[in-house]
Amino acid sequence: MERIAIFGAGAVGSYLGAFMTREGEDITLIDPWPAHVEAMKADGIKVTGSQGPFSVPVKALHLHEVQGVKEPFDIVFIAVKSYDTLWAATFLEPYLKPEGFAVSSQNSINDEVIASVVGYSRTVGCVMSHIEVALWEPGHVTRGGKPGRDRGHDVFRVGELAGPITPRVERVVRLVSSIDGARATTNLWGERWAKLAANCMGNPVGAMSGLGSHGQADLAEARLLKMRIAREVVQVGTAIGYHIEPISGVEAQTWLHIDQGDVFEEMDGRLQSKGRDDWHSSMGQDVIKGRRTEIDHLNGLVARRGIEAGVPTPVNDATIATLHDIDARRLKPAVVNIQKVLDQAGTSP
Repeated sequence: MERIAIFGAGAVGSYLGAFMTREGEDITLIDPWPAHVEAMKADGIKVTGSQGPFSVPVKALHLHEVQGVKEPFDIVFIAVKSYDTLWAATFLEPYLKPEGFAVSSQNSINDEVIASVVGYSRTVGCVMSHIEVALWEPGHVTRGGKPGRDRGHDVFRVGELAGPITPRVERVVRLVSSIDGARATTNLWGERWAKLAANCMGNPVGAMSGLGSHGQADLAEARLLKMRIAREVVQVGTAIGYHIEPISGVEAQTWLHIDQGDVFEEMDGRLQSKGRDDWHSSMGQDVIKGRRTEIDHLNGLVARRGIEAGVPTPVNDATIATLHDIDARRLKPAVVNIQKVLDQAGTSP
């Protein structure tokens, strides 16, 4: 049986690990949060929410215990925060078989960072779209919203960094299919950029305001800011040359025309829709927990690539500045921050 490691047993990593372990896969979860590792060792992982409840015993390791691993892993899922990608890949590389491969299952676009350490021939991408999970206490992961299968949506899209669909891509698809809808893709970068757009819209707006998904849906300024952010993300991705996949179920190019009345009304209406739960995005959860956000790897990535492509990104720039202030504790999350960003970017109604 293949040996599989999940490095970063946060919300996503724990969710992946719980389901794949329940399916009988040989999974080892590795995480730097001592209390969480101890809880997993003692009681396994408890899963609640839209796909629970259930509990499953799991194998878990503290970082210092990895040195005791005798047999390298066939597959390593990297599920850490984007800013931890480089050291995580470096840490894991000696424990990955020469013919094995690493899978980025993260926000942002970190595949090339991982490939720079383990090699391009040993790197596979896994995009996760519209899966809301949270880890508020050790050993307990929960999911909000309906599973993608219930909505006709494939949560997981797996692909090579370049080239056709391969047997190892199909293997990863089978692994994550135990959790939710999954499919292989030959357009990893277009899928990545579409997910990046969705992340850049929802994550910082919730984090800067303190609003959950319901509060954002109710607030016209929040919906407007999301649309302005999305337009810039599509402008940059298009300029780079990506064929961007649909964003939140809408063709990417549609977001370029949000100043047209009919398009604005359609997109504004979509953004008013609410799920069952008033959910906080991963960046919103980070702010609540007092943790560093991934803003430089989401909207910050768009801004950097915009400079390279000659595409201005004033809305994302103002969003980044606001989240930097929140990260530095110079600013507290508040609804008024949304209007301030719109004003700073010159995009108020």
